[in-house]
Amino acid sequence: MGSWPSTRASRGGRGELVSGQAVGRRAVLLVANAAAPYSRGLRVARSLAAAGWEVEIAALAADGAEPEERDGDILVRRYVPSGRWVGWAERPKGATSAKRSRRIPALLLDRFRKTAFWPLPVRGWWATLLRELPPADLYHAFGILTIAIANDLAADARKRGRAGRVVYDVIDVILDSNNYSQVPRPILATYRFRERRWVGRADAIVTVNDPIADHIERIWSLSTRPTVLLNCQPRWIPPDPRPDLIRAAAGIPAERRIVLFLGRLGRQRGLEEAAEAVLAVRDAALVMLGFGPWAEQLRARDREPRFAGRHYTLPAVHPDDVPAWTASADVSIIAVPANSLNQRLSTPNKFWESLTAGTPVVVGRDLEVMRAIVEADRLGSIADPADPADLARGLAEVLDQPPAELAAMRQRALEATLERYNWETAVVGYLALTEDLVAGGPVAEPGPGG
Repeated sequence: MGSWPSTRASRGGRGELVSGQAVGRRAVLLVANAAAPYSRGLRVARSLAAAGWEVEIAALAADGAEPEERDGDILVRRYVPSGRWVGWAERPKGATSAKRSRRIPALLLDRFRKTAFWPLPVRGWWATLLRELPPADLYHAFGILTIAIANDLAADARKRGRAGRVVYDVIDVILDSNNYSQVPRPILATYRFRERRWVGRADAIVTVNDPIADHIERIWSLSTRPTVLLNCQPRWIPPDPRPDLIRAAAGIPAERRIVLFLGRLGRQRGLEEAAEAVLAVRDAALVMLGFGPWAEQLRARDREPRFAGRHYTLPAVHPDDVPAWTASADVSIIAVPANSLNQRLSTPNKFWESLTAGTPVVVGRDLEVMRAIVEADRLGSIADPADPADLARGLAEVLDQPPAELAAMRQRALEATLERYNWETAVVGYLALTEDLVAGGPVAEPGPGG
């Protein structure tokens, strides 16, 4: 990932800009990470800015990230958590055996706080936003960690004369993900109840694909179907000849085929299985292009004799640069194990980024939404993500095609994204929704039906 040139903008207290009140409609996009950058947020922000909105991405401060940056007219501001929540969110310090009797109550108190005040880690950020973030007409809340504060900010904005509308962007069904699979059922039921209440206060719901829209419409008994805003990319046509950035950056021989993994480098991404699979494919190398907690250990694997020349780890690039890098690969692999509803219904950036670049994909057999798209237009292959041998079969099925058939597969991927799966098409409904919300148009309440 990259960063933008820093542009410091002075500001006054809560609800004011030093240069005067903002003119026209103001939108705030709430992102519970450093947004350095966050690609979906950046696409939404750019679309709103092009439609005449003043846009701020309100993100979370992080080491190494500038407090403020700009992408054109879009301000990215990172807020530092504050208040008692900061201390409460920290893990209790270790203790010697002599102090263990005092540490046990501390651990129990820590567990109680994290349950009673869930989601505790972001509440310090919420406190700062309430104090410092100028009011807006539209709050776009990306994910479950932002919806509660979006509702509170909107209520305050309405008191200050702004429209104060909230769009809850269900970027994943997080409570049905691996992150919460070990949470005791009574506690998880409490979390679901809270999210449902937050949903009831929002003005509209958007999500990333139709199957997730169907799911949340059912479980929340929504009176209005969520607006689907696909996570796909802006239209892009690769140059001729296609870019070769990956081979140049990693020093990969021209004849070696590139299997690309895009995105977060961590557990339950199928990275170990993919590495083994590529060793069984003739003259191929696995390239990880991303960031995350496994980056260092993957770089260490690059140097292991068994994987040398067949395994490369490269740093992430800015979302604007991803199409050219993805077009440099021969095939992409999405070997995520589908061991939760969230993963089965997922359509992550890496999927759309690959298709946009005209790069075929090998996807896990139980990733049902992606599988349906791949099979419908013959855009790649399907394999068992837990079985390196079957992943190798799927990769070879794509890579060992006659050149004309591989070229046709690439062309089908490009045509599918140019005609259907592109941001320019996907965002139309969202922009119409936001116009109606702020204009007070006939948008029904999305909360639980009666």
